[in-house]
Amino acid sequence: MVMEQRLYIGFRGKNNASSTLVRYLSKNPYLLTNSFGGVKQDIENLADYYEYVMMFGVDKNLKNSVRIERVAEREGICLLSDLDLDEISKRFDTAGVKNCISNIPTHYLCNEAYWFSLQKFKGKAVFIHIPTIRNIGDDFFERIGAAIGCL
Repeated sequence: MVMEQRLYIGFRGKNNASSTLVRYLSKNPYLLTNSFGGVKQDIENLADYYEYVMMFGVDKNLKNSVRIERVAEREGICLLSDLDLDEISKRFDTAGVKNCISNIPTHYLCNEAYWFSLQKFKGKAVFIHIPTIRNIGDDFFERIGAAIGCL
């Protein structure tokens, strides 16, 4: 049995852009519960053999762009991604996806999920905020796939 090197994680929801994106990117996406307790349990239940994890959540203020999160904070403890976020940003640039890297944790459900993933996967995770479905252009998922498909 061949194990996937990376895991794509989004949030449940029929019209949730992160759910749609991870289903586009992977045959085996993982969808998180939309609650603080559920997110923790969902991540604890994951196998830990993945080389790295790519997580996606929605920010309704984004339009045809993404925000790459560097840090998650929980109860005063900050955890940072060990992945090369500058390289991920460059790949988005090459694929024509506007992006930025944020060093400020969001303090919402996405931050909670990211924090537990960074802890479980020892920093080998990244969280990327994407726009809502209505703020995404026609080929947005394809461009994201082109950017991260070869990481």
